[in-house]
Amino acid sequence: MRPPSEASDLVTFGIAGLALLMAALIVLLMARAARRTTLIAVIGVAALMAAEFLLAKSGFLARTDFLPPPLLLMMVPLTVLVVRVARSPLGARIAETTPLALLIGLQGFRLPLELLMHRAAAEQIMPPQMTWTGVNFDVVTGASALVLGVLAAQGRAPRGLVLAWSALGLGLLLAVVVIAVSSMPAFAAFGPDRTNGWITHTPFVWLPGVLVETALFLHILILRKLAQERRAARVPALGGTR
Repeated sequence: MRPPSEASDLVTFGIAGLALLMAALIVLLMARAARRTTLIAVIGVAALMAAEFLLAKSGFLARTDFLPPPLLLMMVPLTVLVVRVARSPLGARIAETTPLALLIGLQGFRLPLELLMHRAAAEQIMPPQMTWTGVNFDVVTGASALVLGVLAAQGRAPRGLVLAWSALGLGLLLAVVVIAVSSMPAFAAFGPDRTNGWITHTPFVWLPGVLVETALFLHILILRKLAQERRAARVPALGGTR
């Protein structure tokens, strides 16, 4: 594999720009749901992204001299934090105030991300197993999110279809994570010449640290939105039986 510093501007600025865009959109969703949290959301997201950047820039995340890999030490508490926020009252408020079509459509960012990753693999910056030419098929989630989002906006996306799509998206996201972790230099499951060390460098650390977490966050919000809509549909039905 070639050094991450040799990645093209398209890959470097494309992934960095996509991460910044999605982070900004998540902050906007938080601000729309609860204006009092706007400043906290901006500071919190900016601080997390800055910390990830600095950890990668320092070379700490790229260290291979101890287990577990430093990147995992960063990602595990970060994932716990994301899940807790998504399941918190704030997460409930975001789900309540955001149209289902928008929550689904935002997952469309995974399509350009997969295109950028494919380019990174072609440049030998990223190992091939991390793209659809290997064993990562998350491009399906990104492409289908755009279609399903339009259907949802038109009221033509049944609950069962959205649930099935969400299950598929979560499964493919989990598969990506497993592939990425097993491909890290500490494990090298696909061979020593196909390791996934590029995501421990700047700005590519934002791929797992921002974009993967964003996908997970949106999936949880979609499921919460479906649960809210189901409860709301039951209220008139129960009222009509009295």
